[in-house]
Amino acid sequence: MRLFTHLAVLSGLAAPLGASAWGADGHRLIAELAESQLSPAAAAEVGRLLSQEPGATMVSVSTWADEKRSGVTAPLHYVNLPEGDCTYSRERDCAGGRCLVEAIAMKAQVLKSAASDAERLLALKYLIHFVGDIHQPLHVGLASDKGGNLFQVRAFGRGSNLHAVWDGDLIRHRAGGLSQLLRDASSASPRAHRVFDPARWAQEACTVRSAASFYPEDRVAGPAYAARWDETLVAQLALAGRRLAELLNSTLQPH
Repeated sequence: MRLFTHLAVLSGLAAPLGASAWGADGHRLIAELAESQLSPAAAAEVGRLLSQEPGATMVSVSTWADEKRSGVTAPLHYVNLPEGDCTYSRERDCAGGRCLVEAIAMKAQVLKSAASDAERLLALKYLIHFVGDIHQPLHVGLASDKGGNLFQVRAFGRGSNLHAVWDGDLIRHRAGGLSQLLRDASSASPRAHRVFDPARWAQEACTVRSAASFYPEDRVAGPAYAARWDETLVAQLALAGRRLAELLNSTLQPH
């Protein structure tokens, strides 16, 4: 399978970062899913922009935003919504416009603009990553536990936290490995609101992490937890890939 071959070759290039949504494998998988759904025009423009960095692909740049994360850019990778309220409010939830929802909107504007190719490439690299981030439920988390980073669990035989479980454990320990996950996500048909709406995407992710069993009461997030949330895992990855493709298809129309 061409997509998985590309993904497998790259899967060892960078270890997942502790705070990176989906970990490296998840971000690369989302990039593969999106790339397979690009229109010819969007694919050509993505290729043209990426050619500024010889050898770069959507997959290879999908983790760039984490690798270059700094104190300045870190707030752009998440948005906190209060417990019991999944309605996004820019005034309440995104001080100074520095959060994941507004970052996606701003980078999409740059990509669509007449900015220089260097600026548009930078926007593209951020978008490939940030659209993945916003579909990881704990990147639309609670400030009180730092998006699940402070919620300690026993996961697959070791101490961990719930954020790390969703970043990588659910993917790494899934039966069939990455090849099966890619097949399942490729064939999934999650209901998607086709309008570009990062606030709505955040609300959907918040609804997932607000479900009663999302935070395990017994502090165990092993095989039983993974089985309970597997359909959601696949759906969120599939949605991220589809929405990234739809965003690029609509933004990179020929002039």
